[in-house]
Amino acid sequence: MGKIYCLMGKSASGKDTLYQRLLNNKKLRLKSIVPYTTRPIREGEVDGETYHFCTAKEADQMQKEGRVIEMRTYQTVHGPWSYFTADDGQIDLKKGNFLLIGTLEVYEKLVAYFGAEHIVPLYIHVDDGQRLLRAVQREMKQAEPKYAELCRRFLADEEDFSKEKQKSLGISKVFENTDVEQVTAELENYILERMN
Repeated sequence: MGKIYCLMGKSASGKDTLYQRLLNNKKLRLKSIVPYTTRPIREGEVDGETYHFCTAKEADQMQKEGRVIEMRTYQTVHGPWSYFTADDGQIDLKKGNFLLIGTLEVYEKLVAYFGAEHIVPLYIHVDDGQRLLRAVQREMKQAEPKYAELCRRFLADEEDFSKEKQKSLGISKVFENTDVEQVTAELENYILERMN
């Protein structure tokens, strides 16, 4: 049986970059799990690759059909946005290993759904000042920057990713993302060790 590697960390910690690097590593042979969201698509995102973008009505229908593994809804300054993982045929642990970007809540629900032996946490940490700079620089590139939402997320991450929550979920290994090449190599080695 395969494993799901759950890449986690606060906003602007480099998860998207690390996710692409790990997926592109042929030695790892990781398959992506494309999550769903009801939020608007951002500049540069691709429907079906970055996320499956859907309406709130479509998300509700999937939930009624019992196809939602986990869902989080955030009350943003633009209204409620939901993010979720669906049992839509993407995940078959008999056919390999998977990589997913998530939160501590996502990790907890994946463990409950698939079993702890199949879920491996990959927690990424970056200094808060560096994260805030990255987030602002990323938002400045958007056609319509949403700075209020950036600030809401930044503050919410303090609670959502608290050390207490990490500890309660048994997450003790932390990958410091101060050098993208170094942290990529550390993640690759960590995953390879768990595949054997």
